[in-house]
Amino acid sequence: MKEDNYSRITEVWLTGIDHLQSTRIVLFIFFLIMYVMILTGNLLIISVITSEHCLHSPMYIFLCSLSLSEVLFTTNLIPKFLQVLWEDGAAINLGSCLAQFYVCGSLGATECLLFASMSYDRYLAICKPLHYCSVMSFAFCGKLVLFSWVCAFTIMSITLIMISQLQFCGPKIIDHYFCDFSPILELSCSDTHAVEIETFIITSSVALFPFLFVIGTYICIITTILNIPSSTGRWKSFSTCSSHLATVCTYYGTLISLYAIPTHTFSRTVSKTLSLSYTVVTPMFNPIIYSLRNKKMKLGVQKCLRKCLIRKERHFLGHFTP
Repeated sequence: MKEDNYSRITEVWLTGIDHLQSTRIVLFIFFLIMYVMILTGNLLIISVITSEHCLHSPMYIFLCSLSLSEVLFTTNLIPKFLQVLWEDGAAINLGSCLAQFYVCGSLGATECLLFASMSYDRYLAICKPLHYCSVMSFAFCGKLVLFSWVCAFTIMSITLIMISQLQFCGPKIIDHYFCDFSPILELSCSDTHAVEIETFIITSSVALFPFLFVIGTYICIITTILNIPSSTGRWKSFSTCSSHLATVCTYYGTLISLYAIPTHTFSRTVSKTLSLSYTVVTPMFNPIIYSLRNKKMKLGVQKCLRKCLIRKERHFLGHFTP
């Protein structure tokens, strides 16, 4: 067909989560609380790490970068999701929809690469402790963080350019709570085969390969832990690694299931449920698993809170001092 035969769309309608009209206000409050918890936990981590000099080490730099990506990721998605819940659906400009997808995909890829960098950092610390300081220098850590951000946003720009070249003629409805890859392709009346192949390749490079790398490093880490003579030491190391690995597996597994497996494999309900696990659930638990269970982070948080209380006390007393 010729392009003139298409009625190009400029605005789409997000339907949100189906058959929940009776509970949408409850869900709105629930997800609003989760969003506040995500922002509070991750912003607390960023402020503590940046303010406490004892936390200026590679491991915490990775955590700070991960928390920043979580804040941006959820802020890109959840406010619009809350509007969709509140209004039982919401309109979004097609350009804004593509921008939301790009930012979501880029930050998701950034987190995948950051997870791989963090697992390498833990591998060096546990399996190669004598070489840790020489290999994981601040310069190398900074390069890994910069590479994660720049590489992810650059790679996802290729997908965005290819999607932007498609013809969008409807329907004007996206059966999802945000502008995800598969629902966007369903709006197109062009051949999307090339875009799907390109997305499969990109997903493999930024999700599957880093995931396999994480699994490989954790096999080495667990093998090293098993050789620790102290049962207490083994248990402490296993408890930290198991929760970390469970979250990473959930995150990577969801992304690979949604974007590396053919588009029509899952029903829309299953896709929405899987999307919720990495857009809302994982960002909420990351501060707990990666940081707030860490002794140094706990001490850092306590010091920060103490400093804030002292400042407020001095400010309050200053009003009554003649």
